[in-house]
Amino acid sequence: MTPDFQRFSTGNQWERAYAFSRGVRAGDLIFIGGTAPVAADGSTFAPGDARAQTLRCFEIVEKTLAEMGAGRQHIVRSRMYVTDISRSDEFGRAHAEFFGDHRPGLTMVEVSGLIDPAMLVEVECDAVGP
Repeated sequence: MTPDFQRFSTGNQWERAYAFSRGVRAGDLIFIGGTAPVAADGSTFAPGDARAQTLRCFEIVEKTLAEMGAGRQHIVRSRMYVTDISRSDEFGRAHAEFFGDHRPGLTMVEVSGLIDPAMLVEVECDAVGP
């Protein structure tokens, strides 16, 4: 039997072009797909600023979770794809700023590039919702 899926989209150009959802909920499991630091106008948010871009990614993640009836406290795992691992402290401190004492599992991996060269980070999260 196929589970019921709840899907959420922010409506950005890549979701439409590549046929994916920002978030998918299957029962109490919530999966937030690759979330880049996109500004409201579709441009890259805060070019060059690793902290601001990371926090923007998590802002989008949190909005998606809220649309699916959950919050940051439901995140059990986060993954950060970064273009310059030598700046890991900037990305990591932004992660700590967002999560505080919640502390989900974290993976940070350096990648050769993201969809827009001005993007420094992309985030994925898995959550167990209410």
